[in-house]
Amino acid sequence: MSLFDIFNRQRQNGHTHTMAIETAIPDIPETTFIEKASPEKEPADEKPVTPFNGGIHLLYDFLDKNYESKGYNDALINPDTTHLEQNVIALKNDLERSIRKVKTFYEDFIRQINFHISSRSRSGMIDTVEELTIKKEIAESHISQVKEIEAQAKLNEGVGHGIVISYSRGFRNGLAAISSHIILNKNF
Repeated sequence: MSLFDIFNRQRQNGHTHTMAIETAIPDIPETTFIEKASPEKEPADEKPVTPFNGGIHLLYDFLDKNYESKGYNDALINPDTTHLEQNVIALKNDLERSIRKVKTFYEDFIRQINFHISSRSRSGMIDTVEELTIKKEIAESHISQVKEIEAQAKLNEGVGHGIVISYSRGFRNGLAAISSHIILNKNF
């Protein structure tokens, strides 16, 4: 008996090993266990979906950012006072742009509300008209706050000017840190 005869021999009942294996395993499609996806794309992280809100919260998010640490880091990168002045102008422009976005959002929103108020009042929907009127009053209140922030920013006052003060303080602290590290810590 040769070495390969062990694999080819018949069982006592007349079946070979290969016949038993072939008949015992049903044909299972590949898609049952394997999900075919392109390897280049990784699944996106689950992020909560927040709807775009162009309201006053957009402006307050801009005003609430930490500009002191940004000024500090900018000073470490480029400790030139003209760099400070340019970045302050850029911050003021960003504030003005944010104010314009918010104002445009509320102006469009109020136009839509006015249409719905007139349309629903013609249909006799009193409760809906009252709800829309309240929404309109809230939008008008928000737009008046935005206009107040805009007026104060033009006069270098109020919360809009706070970002300039914060950035300038951070920039000056960065300059002081550079001087402290380079000059003041040297032993003579």
